[in-house]
Amino acid sequence: MERRQFLRGTGAAIGGSLLAGCAGGGGESGTVTVDYAYYNPVSLVLREKGWLEEAFADTGSDVEWVLSLGSNQANEYAQSGEADVSSTAGIAALMARTNGVPITTPYIYSEPEWTALVTFEETGISSVEDLEGSRVAATRGTDPYFFLLQALDDAGLSEEDVEVVNLQHPEGQSALVRGEVDAWAGLDPHMAELELEHDGAELFFREPRYNTYGFLNFLDGFLSDRTEDARRVIETYERGREWAVENPEETAGILADASEMSAPVAERVFTQRNDLSRPIPGDPHRELLSNLSPILEREGLVTDDADPAGNVDELIDSEFASEVV
Repeated sequence: MERRQFLRGTGAAIGGSLLAGCAGGGGESGTVTVDYAYYNPVSLVLREKGWLEEAFADTGSDVEWVLSLGSNQANEYAQSGEADVSSTAGIAALMARTNGVPITTPYIYSEPEWTALVTFEETGISSVEDLEGSRVAATRGTDPYFFLLQALDDAGLSEEDVEVVNLQHPEGQSALVRGEVDAWAGLDPHMAELELEHDGAELFFREPRYNTYGFLNFLDGFLSDRTEDARRVIETYERGREWAVENPEETAGILADASEMSAPVAERVFTQRNDLSRPIPGDPHRELLSNLSPILEREGLVTDDADPAGNVDELIDSEFASEVV
């Protein structure tokens, strides 16, 4: 199976030839392509306010936005060179970097609790152990998927003990509502919508430390060849982060409008499950990813000769944004 296939979330293993180095400094020269995601509230603020366009107004560069529905899609944008800047979970970024996608993380856009295991009361599932033999919706290559793997491991189970139904996050939510799966490895804001607006929905397993942060990833070529443009993106992200921290209600409103979800859902996601206070990546992020790297090897998510732990320092850059933050 080709890695592009996996990063779309259509398979569990990666094979074939690596495409390392295929992505350079982004798409067209003079265009800065940045993703936005419902799981990255600051990206929604920047897009709504037009602050990136403002930051690049005197450079002659255009700003292009692409929507990422999950880390798997964001990684595909990076792998193909379609986006200079993309939003993923930390473990998904490490998986991509280990498999040859040339990305570096100089900025943390959030420390969220954005995933949990979700079911409906009538399934009778109340613990991770109860998942044995069940159908569980999850988006491979994303934080909810890795959250599920960690939860299963803690319960003495593995992916082989459940049937993982590979669906993008919104489709996983819908499959659970329709009864097509027994549980779902959920992601906000879709998870909060289910929790607040569907009777009987339960977040039956939560563990904040299994969430692997929000990593803002830059193509290596973009950082090296267009360093001032990359710095301008970081500066604008800082403007958006500070504004979001100072204006939580307005930020929740932007999230609600962008995701077409209710104000209570957006408020829960942003005010209760996102911490924007620590944007510089550092030792806590390195330690977390180093501890999780054996999962990538055990589950066949990286090539046989890959070294995920050895790629952690290659991925995380604690210096680039320090001049701005």
